[in-house]
Amino acid sequence: MGSLGNRIKYLREKKYISQKDFAKQIGVSSTVLSRYESDDRKPDYDTLQSIADYLNVSTDYLLGRTDILESTYNKGHIAAIIHDPELQLWYNELPQYTEEDLRKLKTIWEIIRDKHN
Repeated sequence: MGSLGNRIKYLREKKYISQKDFAKQIGVSSTVLSRYESDDRKPDYDTLQSIADYLNVSTDYLLGRTDILESTYNKGHIAAIIHDPELQLWYNELPQYTEEDLRKLKTIWEIIRDKHN
């Protein structure tokens, strides 16, 4: 999953966003986005930053300079210790959930933790 296009497509699909909707969000046509995802074209700096911001990852991740998904709003210690990209994506999505959902997740975590202790 190393190329810029592959990473953009992977993250877009993980968020269940269509090419058309994503292109609109980052200010390009769906044809241009398709060319980014197929590595036929590279985004300019501002567009790359828009893509990273919308997908909530670092530009370094998109460019393949790191495999650590870093949230633009949380570049703390947790993001640095999670090495699995899918777990990083899951972690980065936590803030979009309701407090009730997070409390349910906390309860599940406590059950798992108690089984290991």
